[in-house]
Amino acid sequence: MRPSGILSKHRIYRSLFNRGIWIFSIYPKIELESVAVNVTIQDFVADVESKLFFRNKQQVSDEIMFIFPVHSDTVVYTFCATMGDTRIEAMLWDKEEAQKLHKATSGMENLRYLQDQPDIWGPVFACFLGTLPPNREVAINLCYIQELPLHTDGSALFCWPRDLLPQHTRFSWRISEDEILENLRFRIYLQSTRGVSHIDINSSHTPLQYTAPDQRSAEVSLKSAPWHFDDLQLLVYYKGRHNLSAVVERRDPKAAPGSLLGDPVVMVTLKPSIPEVVPSTGHLGEFLFLIDCSLFQDAQNTLLFLLKSLPVGCYFNIYSFGATFKAFYPQSVEYTQESMDNAVRRLSSICPDLGGCDLLGLLKSIYSTPLLRGHPRQLFIFIQRKICSEEEAIMAEVHRYRDDHRCFCFPVNNCDSFNLSQAISLETKGECVCIHSRLDMTSEAVKCLQQALQPLASEISLHWDLPPGLEVTMIRKAPESIFQGHQSIIYAQIHGQAQDPEADVAAVTLKYHVGSQSFDYTLRFSLSPSADDRLPVHRMALMHLLWKLSRCGTSRSEDIWQNAVKFSLSLGVQSPFTSSTAVRMELMDTWHRDSLPLDSPMLFPPSHNLVPCQLLWCGFRPVWFNSTKFWMVQKFQFCLEMLHPKASDAVALTKFSSPCKEQESPPEELVMEEPPPFHVSWDWKISPLSTRLCDFSSLRAVVALQKANGSWDLTSALTSALGLSKAEVKGQRPSKDVKPTAWATVLALVWLHRYKWRVSWSELLEAKACRWLRDQTEIHLDECLEAANSLLGCLVEPISFRM
Repeated sequence: MRPSGILSKHRIYRSLFNRGIWIFSIYPKIELESVAVNVTIQDFVADVESKLFFRNKQQVSDEIMFIFPVHSDTVVYTFCATMGDTRIEAMLWDKEEAQKLHKATSGMENLRYLQDQPDIWGPVFACFLGTLPPNREVAINLCYIQELPLHTDGSALFCWPRDLLPQHTRFSWRISEDEILENLRFRIYLQSTRGVSHIDINSSHTPLQYTAPDQRSAEVSLKSAPWHFDDLQLLVYYKGRHNLSAVVERRDPKAAPGSLLGDPVVMVTLKPSIPEVVPSTGHLGEFLFLIDCSLFQDAQNTLLFLLKSLPVGCYFNIYSFGATFKAFYPQSVEYTQESMDNAVRRLSSICPDLGGCDLLGLLKSIYSTPLLRGHPRQLFIFIQRKICSEEEAIMAEVHRYRDDHRCFCFPVNNCDSFNLSQAISLETKGECVCIHSRLDMTSEAVKCLQQALQPLASEISLHWDLPPGLEVTMIRKAPESIFQGHQSIIYAQIHGQAQDPEADVAAVTLKYHVGSQSFDYTLRFSLSPSADDRLPVHRMALMHLLWKLSRCGTSRSEDIWQNAVKFSLSLGVQSPFTSSTAVRMELMDTWHRDSLPLDSPMLFPPSHNLVPCQLLWCGFRPVWFNSTKFWMVQKFQFCLEMLHPKASDAVALTKFSSPCKEQESPPEELVMEEPPPFHVSWDWKISPLSTRLCDFSSLRAVVALQKANGSWDLTSALTSALGLSKAEVKGQRPSKDVKPTAWATVLALVWLHRYKWRVSWSELLEAKACRWLRDQTEIHLDECLEAANSLLGCLVEPISFRM
């Protein structure tokens, strides 16, 4: 891509970086009239080239701004807008030079004003396009590259919002296919060395046409847009198993060999096959529970259930955060009976704190501690307070370490930090659940823990076998772990000169563990690179390299800074070291500038031609904003919204959700001869129906008495919690050969199983108990079950416990 200007010896390119993009118009009088889109998909990377044409249908001129939130797996390398004879181009500059340009740019207050708008949240790219006269058109050219997520069925998922497609107001049966195709030109090109099996699109399209005899390439076109409120969704299915795939992209012939652009780059997609096995001790994970101190009274029981549900052999820690943060342990400890009892006793030591919310400091502290090999890190974040002016810094930290951990976030009901929680979860491929009641908190947290305990691939490594003379340098290395249903894309630079010019085949072997089992899978791939002048794989690799460089040095190391700026400008990929601004030009000036030498001072844009254009962090995102989108926003509408503010989106979420109607329920005290290790009186807000279905006071008591290995001791506290007397328990004991601990465990299991259809919190506790029973000898399960059923009035079969 040619440079568009010279400033302080740095070449400036006509391109701009952003990390995700979707587009829609929220004002019907600024209509999207036509769209021309070409999408090229190679395995799990999409290269999108789009042209969008909007028209002002109003009778008055409007000032418009072009805004799109960004995503961490997308690189935008071209953005320009044309209105009449005026062209606005986004350009990339050294960050310090860009800051000087921003000071000289009039209208920057439009962007600062944008940051306070309640309708926009997160990192966004914004460009103030100026005034659009009545019945005039603005044409926008947008090109970006995106890593595609893995669908649940193993296909590659590409999405395009319906709002980006021209909408018809007439009935569908009145619209001819020619009329649709006139303003909708949407072509999709598919490429894969494994071969394209088939596709699934939720709209009318032409038949899949193969363009290669081995079915390694194909194309398809849309014939209409999805109806109603559906986004366009394309699922691409490839042939064979997906454990490993590779795409090699050729070098830029204009670049020097040995540089990133001067060497081929290989993109490898990893999706380990993970069998359903019970993880063995030592491969279970590190579980960190982060509790907002203002939530302590609401979170005690949730923490109790989570602590009791952890498997022996994992590692855990509990952090409370408010104005400051505290940890139960200096570093994560192994989950044993002693450490669990100690943590349960210390729950009551968490003091309410209504001050600030230092989540950023806590995350930095956690990320600074080394990962435990073989124990993937997973965070459970319970938050109620707003994070003040630190969202950008928090997301920067989360992004840096996103390959090293997964986050499950639980913002409470009207929590102002719901959107930040959602972003943290999305960035780490976790889950965000809004909590409406104390019952929701425990139930949802246990569900997420069940997901966190699923088998995963750990100790991942790649081993390369290349022809002599060639070497591989990792740009983005393989993560330590990959969770079930997820994938990871890594990039590597191939450099050197093959001793045998005819050598054209290389191999890569993926090795990993699932529990105590080891697996390996080898893929042989051709070194003949794919040809693409837009270099999508190189651009994605460069994006990860730039973030890697920023992570290596926070201070301005001269070498790191210069290399990062050079790399960033070479492909127009913005980084922490560069920034963007836009330049307004007359088309005649553009043609004249093309004939000027690169070092001509006339290429420097006058300050009156600078256009407000910047990557910003805004403080709110709507809760239904599941994917990043692109907004055409009218400046005057902003003013109207300030005069008539909307209800908060968190309130809207509460209305759309269906939380239980709650009422006060008097606390119930536990009265036992031997108090359990955890004892607290709670003022639960639960529905009358739930009160009749289950005695939560007894449930808490039974859970509190379970040991770390899953068993229960036969104590008077347990018999009281089960609603039994000592005489009944002693009289129904099958025989003296049955150990008291085994008899107590079966009793507790049957009692818990009776409530299983009412609450699902006990599933992990039951699984632990069943594993313990399976490891015991001479437990006389049939006799114990028969006696327990008789004593508790139940009909539980051994199959219920998979025994």
